[in-house]
Amino acid sequence: MLRKLFPGGKSHFLTTLRRSFIATVSVGQQRCYSTSLSSDSTDIWSKEAFVKYLEEIRKEFSESQHKGRRWHQLSEMCEVIDRRERIVENIATLRKIAQEEKDKEFRELAAEEEIELKNTLSEIHEELLQALVNESEGDNYQSFVLEVTAGVGGKEAMLFARDLYDMYAKYCDFRGWETEVLEEDQMEIGGIRHASLCITGQDAFQSLKREGGVHRVQRIPATEKSGRVHTSTVSVAIIPRPDDVTVVLHDKDLKIETKRATGAGGQHVNTTDSAVRITHLPSGMAVECQAGKSQIKNRELALKKLQARLYEVQLEAQLASTRSTRKKQVGTSMRNEKIRTYNFNQDRVTDHRIEDGTVHNLKGVLEGREVLDAFVAAVRERSREKLLADFLSDFQ
Repeated sequence: MLRKLFPGGKSHFLTTLRRSFIATVSVGQQRCYSTSLSSDSTDIWSKEAFVKYLEEIRKEFSESQHKGRRWHQLSEMCEVIDRRERIVENIATLRKIAQEEKDKEFRELAAEEEIELKNTLSEIHEELLQALVNESEGDNYQSFVLEVTAGVGGKEAMLFARDLYDMYAKYCDFRGWETEVLEEDQMEIGGIRHASLCITGQDAFQSLKREGGVHRVQRIPATEKSGRVHTSTVSVAIIPRPDDVTVVLHDKDLKIETKRATGAGGQHVNTTDSAVRITHLPSGMAVECQAGKSQIKNRELALKKLQARLYEVQLEAQLASTRSTRKKQVGTSMRNEKIRTYNFNQDRVTDHRIEDGTVHNLKGVLEGREVLDAFVAAVRERSREKLLADFLSDFQ
């Protein structure tokens, strides 16, 4: 049969097959976390529940009318799903050829091509799982607010809040992300009660989103005379500010007050009404800003902060009804609610959410450069591994 279809023999058969499958076998060039997303050990693709899940993705894409971020995300997933189906069909065709063809040489060629397509199918499975895990992770935002607040521990908590805030600011500079100070409630002792930073940059949100939570520090304060180790906490919150979603603030809904700035900050403190407090009357939410000497600039920054806070409320309400509900990041800032511990005596930083989450280079972490970058990447990868395991378990 194949002799009639391919009179050129073996080379003709191979060339035709490769031309036929070339569009199908091409897969994405970026394969991050390939080890953790390996699909060889799971039979999820034959599960009825998973097949229905993929059908729901296609249905949502076909019914989507707005070509926003979600539409593009669904489009990419549907493209991978379509490529997978074409691969499966081509493998079935090759198997049929291998069964029906009498010519041994052509049967062997069909078997070789089937092996190659199976390898490609494994890569496509990996790519599709990665896309699904990305969906479970939630949206990626170009801009967001990072807030650092001193928790339990008094002055020592405020001093460590300054250490963490400086660490993240230096890390943003190291990664080339843009930053804008929204608020810095500084103390005369050198620490901060609360500070917030608006961060904009490629992959910044996905890199730092897991930093939200309670960070615990164990060290001997400079004022401690007996040499006892104190334990204090600082809470970090990550609040998304998506570019394509706008929280409209009407003037009639805002109560804007000015006052004199407080705390350390130079000669303008307590001499000019530069600090701004804005209250959103419908929700009762209030924000303050005294980052600079200009009342106009502080007002602009306070409005940005208020928009971010209001969007977070909307986001929480939306995610509460979905599978991807985000757990509360900050908690009550008690010492036992930590996600990470910084132990100065042991020169140790431990992330309590992942296995092997300890690095013995605390100074390097606080410098906010290569060591922190590697640590953040490790937390991100382990989190994705757990997310994948949880995702797959839903269909077992």
